[in-house]
Amino acid sequence: MLQLLLILVVVALVAGMLGFSGLAGAAATLAKIVAGIMLIGIVIILVMAMMGLAILF
Repeated sequence: MLQLLLILVVVALVAGMLGFSGLAGAAATLAKIVAGIMLIGIVIILVMAMMGLAILF
């Protein structure tokens, strides 16, 4: 998921530099959504770890 976030950020930056504002905005919006999902997942995992629940990956 982190790789997807980094790709979206790079696409947004490059598209913004080249003047493709629509594509840059869309990539930035998707990057924000992915970052939010990652943040929620990290918080859930930390809460479960503090409660002592086993997390199997």
